Amino acid sequence: MSEVFANPDKTLDTLGLRCPEPVMMVRKAVRHMAAGQTLLIIADDPATTRDIPGFCRFMDHALIAQETEQTPYRYLLRKSENSV
Repeated sequence: MSEVFANPDKTLDTLGLRCPEPVMMVRKAVRHMAAGQTLLIIADDPATTRDIPGFCRFMDHALIAQETEQTPYRYLLRKSENSV
């Protein structure tokens, strides 16, 4: 595991779920996080390679890192200071 993924504040396992469930679960998880906290998302839905970065852009969260060369995919986002 790459060091950047080593110590997230929260982890969300969406393995086996298909669009739109992973992004819906990410949105719900982020709502319960404090600004600046990190969320590690583990997924195997190919749509997440598009949906997770798009969600981060739309909601102004930082996508710190992503690994999408093979499954399970991993994404690390930081909750925006500006979001509620």
